[in-house]
Amino acid sequence: MATVTLTTANFDEVTSKDGIVLVDFWASWCGPCVRFAPTYERSSEKHPEITFGKVDTEAEAALAAKFDIRSIPTIMAVRDGIVVFAQPGALPESALESLIEKVEQLDMDEVREQIAAHKKAHDPKARSAEEPARAAS
Repeated sequence: MATVTLTTANFDEVTSKDGIVLVDFWASWCGPCVRFAPTYERSSEKHPEITFGKVDTEAEAALAAKFDIRSIPTIMAVRDGIVVFAQPGALPESALESLIEKVEQLDMDEVREQIAAHKKAHDPKARSAEEPARAAS
């Protein structure tokens, strides 16, 4: 499968659906990005069930800023609309394949529970709403 160009116009639509989406944040002037491109393309051919997207950080500066991309290339993995991995640096093919395998094996119910627990622990409104309920019981 060929890679998909991701822009501010289509990013949410592509990454919010079920399944895995890998995102390569890159720029044409970036040597490591250019060297990583064939590895990313080969992986996209091996995994037609995965969407492989590319964000040109020069053309889509706002999108790169939204995800606080400070170094390129940066690889991001999204599964079922949830960002589960993001790391700067070009990955060797074996590391990219390992990443794909790990993302495929994630228990997404567990991931959602961890996110909910994290939000609850860090959201004062959620904690304060729970306190009266505990006091009433």
